[in-house]
This record gives sequence, C-alpha cells and structure tokens, in this order.
Amino acid sequence: MIKKIFYILFVLVLLISACQPTANDVRTLTIITHDSFSVSAELVSGFEEENNVRLVFIQGGDTGSALNRLILTSVNSKTPEADVFYGLDNTFLSRALEQNLFEPYQPEGLENIPDEFKLDPEFFVVPIDFGDVCINYDRAYFSERNIELPRSLQDLTKPEYEGLLVVENPATSSPGLAFMLATIAEFGEDAWLDWWQAMKVNQVAIVSDWETAYYNNFSGSSGKGPQPMVVSYASSPAAELIYAETALSESPTASLIAPGMCWRQVEFAGILNNTPNRDLAEKFIDFLLSKEFQEDMPMQMFVFPVLPAAELPEDFITASQLPETVSSLNSALIAAHRDAWINEWANLMLK
Repeated sequence: MIKKIFYILFVLVLLISACQPTANDVRTLTIITHDSFSVSAELVSGFEEENNVRLVFIQGGDTGSALNRLILTSVNSKTPEADVFYGLDNTFLSRALEQNLFEPYQPEGLENIPDEFKLDPEFFVVPIDFGDVCINYDRAYFSERNIELPRSLQDLTKPEYEGLLVVENPATSSPGLAFMLATIAEFGEDAWLDWWQAMKVNQVAIVSDWETAYYNNFSGSSGKGPQPMVVSYASSPAAELIYAETALSESPTASLIAPGMCWRQVEFAGILNNTPNRDLAEKFIDFLLSKEFQEDMPMQMFVFPVLPAAELPEDFITASQLPETVSSLNSALIAAHRDAWINEWANLMLK
C-alpha cells in the first residue's frame, strides 16, 4: 500500500513538472520598425517577463524602406516576416492599407486617444506618437556669418541659401515625403515643382534617409557636415540639448516653424496579416499605448505621445518647438496622387 502511494505521488510530481514552463516555452514576437525606433531596456524586459516572450526588433531602414520590405515579403510569402509593424506614418498610411498588410485591432485605452490621431477608422493600425517635420538649423552657422534666417519656404530659393539645405528622398524617407507634401500644400499642385526646380538650381542636397541627412550632412549635429539646414523634426533640438557632451544652456540647433514650413507626422503600429502570434501581438499594441511606454518615447525617440495623460520631461518641453500651424492635405488626395508626385519629384530632382 505504501509503495502504491509513493508511486502515485511520483507520477503526480512528473505530471506537475511537465506542466511547468521551460525555456522552450518562451515564444518569440518579432517587430519590424524604422531605424529610429528605441525603447528603454527595462520596459522591454518587463514586457518579456510578464508575457513569457522574447521580443525581436528588426530595423528596416526608414519608414518607406521598411514598408517596401513588408510589401515585397507579403507578396512572396503567406507567413509575415514579423508580427507587428511600428513606425508607419500618415504619409505612407494609404499605401499600406491598400496592400492589406494588417489585421484590425482596437486596443485597450484607445478611447483615451484624441480623435485627430485616429486616421484609420477601421483600426487596421492605431496611432502611437506624433512629431512635426520641419527644417532644423545650426544656430552658430547663421549667427557667426550674420545670415538672416529664412522665414518661408520661398525664402530658401534665394542666393544666400545656396547649398545650405539637405533633404531626404521622399520615395524612401518618411520625413522626406512629409516635407514634399508640405511643399505641395504650400504652393499647390500646379506650382510645387516650380519651387523644387528653383531649389535644384540653388543646390539643395538630397540623400536617401534621415540618418544620413542628420548625422552626415547636417553641421548642427556633427559639426562637420556641409549643410547648416536639414529636414528633421521640431523636437530634434531637444535631443541636441539633452545629449550634449557638455552641459548647455540652450540647444545648438532650432527649428524653422513659420506657417507653411512644417508637416505633422503621426506614427502608427499594426498587427501584420497571418501572424501566428496574434495574442502576443495584441498585448504588444496595448503596451505601446500604455502610460509607461508613452512616457518613455520622448526621451528615446524624441516624439510626442498620443496619450494626453503621458507626462513630458521638462528638458524635452523646453527645447522642443510646436508650430502654431502645420500643413496638411486631404488623405484621399494623398492616396490618389502620392506615387505620381514622388515620380514627378524624382524625374526632376534625381536626373
């Protein structure tokens, strides 16, 4: 009888042990992002521990490049390369939705997000952050040479600004596309290319992505680049102040935020079609809209959270500039003409 009891207890121990999670039970959730994505390590580890998951982040280049990659892989395979895409913005939104890349999901806390950011009414993607694409300038360059700052996009065509601006290719860069759309909003469909022609004559520099423009070409970041103006974000000066090697009283860069010079960029995240990890993908979208992640973003990616309850760091607020007005175009107009506009721009500026 005693042997039988011990045998039963032994079998129960084996069964209980078999039910315990092991390293092999840890699942993997893959997120493809643009190259500027960043999040605090403690938030990542906290999410992983809470959900028994390992997060893998794939940096896909600028937003346009990452989206192109997803479109190509979705055509060639029914299984997505990743489970979630973070970083799609409102300039590429219609293109992504046309490709049926996402599965709809309405996450927890969505009701707390202002309607102005909810640009997809079916919630194939949900808004996570926003930032204003503007022209940043190197304060020292202009003050040392006593050059007056341009007050409008039209001013940039003047001889005194020849060769002083670097922009990103709108075919591959989301800030580049946002800036191109700002010029269309400012000058109209009939005259925007005339402005770009004048800028071509004025030796505007063109590169493929934001990282190259900001860190290689812009003098305000490295101090060595040839252009003292760059298409970037109105929050970029905050990064220059906060991460300066020596303490500064003000940022060495600032933004041109006059009417017609800035475009509001909203970034989204979505669950990719046919993911085998739908449950974890939903939890990750919930995580992106959590107060913890929303408050982490400003100091990690220097963007503004869409959650109104998220508190902003003082240094971020001090050095960031918010334009009083931002340029915009009807989303249906962008969807109908975006590709044609990009082709027209490329035919003019890259040949």
